[in-house]
Amino acid sequence: MTEPTADAATTALVTGFPGFIGRRLVRSLLEREDARVIALVEPRMAGAARNLAGTLGDRVEVLEGDIADRRLALASADWDRVRATVTHVFHLAAIYDLAVPEEAAQRVNVDGTGNVLDLCAAAPGLQRLTYVSTAYVAGLRTGVVYEHELAMGQAFKNHYESTKFQAEVWVRAAADRVPATILRPAIVVGDSRTGETEKFDGPYYLLRAISRAARLGRAVPQFGASDATFNVVPVDYVVSAIVAAAFAPDTLGETLHLVDPEPLPTRELLGTLASAYGAKAPSGRIPPGLVAASLRVKALQDFMGGTPRESVAYLNHRVTFDTRRAVDLLGPLGLAPPRFAGYVDAVVGFFKAHEGDEARMPRR
Repeated sequence: MTEPTADAATTALVTGFPGFIGRRLVRSLLEREDARVIALVEPRMAGAARNLAGTLGDRVEVLEGDIADRRLALASADWDRVRATVTHVFHLAAIYDLAVPEEAAQRVNVDGTGNVLDLCAAAPGLQRLTYVSTAYVAGLRTGVVYEHELAMGQAFKNHYESTKFQAEVWVRAAADRVPATILRPAIVVGDSRTGETEKFDGPYYLLRAISRAARLGRAVPQFGASDATFNVVPVDYVVSAIVAAAFAPDTLGETLHLVDPEPLPTRELLGTLASAYGAKAPSGRIPPGLVAASLRVKALQDFMGGTPRESVAYLNHRVTFDTRRAVDLLGPLGLAPPRFAGYVDAVVGFFKAHEGDEARMPRR
């Protein structure tokens, strides 16, 4: 790999555009005056990607490809051009569906990461691969999970977790030929200042349940293990951390948890959301096992905000993610995750303003 010069321009390859995090990442990268972005986009998303890129100026190129194919399904000329010019790779693309079939998850999350690593290894001017993993590579581990840990004999809740784990193993194994930083976000929610989001899952399922109960004049019951924590982090912090870590010399070779270091227990989270929504405080409790069983019944699933059965495990998971490396390395750059209580009103306010638009609220 070549050493960057003082006036070296940045050519960033981004996967996962125009997704929830990817579109914000590209906007943030364009704040660097020396940066141009190549967004690698699968053909079915190319139209939407070009429409969005057209609003961002002429420093964004949408290049059709597919991370699941060797050489990213690029024509030879495009492969050679990208390989010769790229300085930073941001790999966000993955299947995030908790119910994803194993074969699809393997092809995209694991094979796709391997194909991106091949490009990185072939790029003579590459300075950094920034790989966005997930805190939930911890699988079913409980207690404290540290940033340097990965393979600890854990089992997994679903194929999403297991394949993201496999992909992170691959990134770590390639460290001698691909300079990388690994970032592990928790459950990503809307912007901490505006609440803006296009991805209404995670705690938004709880908000839907609160909304439906409120319309019936009822209080939503507590569900999930009340002493388990539910870790959420706002998208603006995640994007700022991704960009900062990609260009900071001290983060090379590091794995950083992008999580709330003091997450709310499930019982407090539900109460905080209900209060911000203006609904009755939660009353009563449904045992976690009964919640999971009841979500097999569509009518009950609808009442619980369309909550997928697979997501209930995250309400019952007694795990804490240590953040000492993230604090040590991102703190001096002015970055720290805000506490949920400080931005819950923005998140709930945006949800309330858009909750009638069900077409924009994915069920998974």
